Amino acid sequence: MLKEYFKKVGIKRVLMTLIGNIFIGLGIGIFKLSGLGNDPFTAMNMSLSECVNLEYAHFQVIFNLCLFVIQWFFGREFIGIGTIVNACLLGYIVTFFYNVLYALTGAPQGILLQVVTVFIGVIICSFGLSMYQTSDVGVAPYDSLSLITKKYLPKIPYFWHRILDDGLATLVSIAAGGIAGGMIGIGTLVSAFGLGPFIQFFNKYCSEKLLRNKEEIGK
Repeated sequence: MLKEYFKKVGIKRVLMTLIGNIFIGLGIGIFKLSGLGNDPFTAMNMSLSECVNLEYAHFQVIFNLCLFVIQWFFGREFIGIGTIVNACLLGYIVTFFYNVLYALTGAPQGILLQVVTVFIGVIICSFGLSMYQTSDVGVAPYDSLSLITKKYLPKIPYFWHRILDDGLATLVSIAAGGIAGGMIGIGTLVSAFGLGPFIQFFNKYCSEKLLRNKEEIGK
């Protein structure tokens, strides 16, 4: 069954989603390293995981399983290998990159360097999100939310759907003590309003062109 699935979707699309998730994990690790807050979904999961005293990576898997119910009923076309990779492995990829980066560089010192680190994290995350969403082999339950609302409200640009989801995640994190715990900060606001536009940019000028080129080469 797996062999037939990979043959149907194409190994190149699978590689795109794997590479995309690696970049997402790296970007989120950089966010955390900045000390200025995490991206909205990570901030929400970290805040809630502290409330229930459960390790972040484990909690993220459980929370994704809850969101998967929504994805199953309203966005089943967005389920695939990318859903499993992102929902089950991303938390551990983030932890790996953060530990490696912190061991190599330590936390950035000074507000200017911290802000620069945040923007680097936004760009890397956006590129990774664009890669794995454009590969069209499934997205994580949280990322499917903006795609589902985009499907039902197609006249509204995608980045507004993404901003709404990230804004709601930020509010949940604040309610769960994210500000006091350092989960919410400048980085959260930048990513909440920056991820959508950057993802759309990378979709148009990178990921979609890369996918077309790969498929043309594969013919």
